[in-house]
Amino acid sequence: MATIQERQEEIIEEFSFSEDWLDRYQLIIDKGNEGEGIDVKYKDDQHLIEGCQSKVWVNADLKDGKVYYQGESNTEIVNGIVSMLVYILSGNTPDDILNADLEFIDKIGLKEHLTPTRSNGMLAMVKQMRMYAMVFKAQLEK
Repeated sequence: MATIQERQEEIIEEFSFSEDWLDRYQLIIDKGNEGEGIDVKYKDDQHLIEGCQSKVWVNADLKDGKVYYQGESNTEIVNGIVSMLVYILSGNTPDDILNADLEFIDKIGLKEHLTPTRSNGMLAMVKQMRMYAMVFKAQLEK
C-alpha cells in the first residue's frame, strides 16, 4: 500500500500537467466523481463537519491498526477535496496520519485558489480526520 507521501506526490504530479485553474478545478471535480463517497448511514449530523459552508460528511473506521476514511460533500469542488484527503490518508496508521505534512495542499495551489470559506472548510476536514486518528491512537495504546 502506498504511503501518505507517495499518494501526495501522485496527486501533485497529476496537477502539474495544467497551470490553468479552470482545468485544475475540473480535475478536483473529477477526483470527487472517482471517490467512493460515504455510506448513506453516515450522512447525519454526527458525521457532518463543523466549519464548512457546504455539507461535508466524514467517517473513519479502524481495521488492523489502520484508519480508513469515507467522505462526501454536496458540492462538486468540496467533494473533490474530501475525496483527495480520503485517498491520501486512508489505510495508514494513526501515527502516520497525525505526523503527515499535507504539503499537496500548497503544492497544487489549493490554499491560494480556494475562497476563504472553502479554505476554512478544508482545514476543518483535515482537523476532523486527525481527531479520528487521535481517538484511534488512544484506543490502540490502551
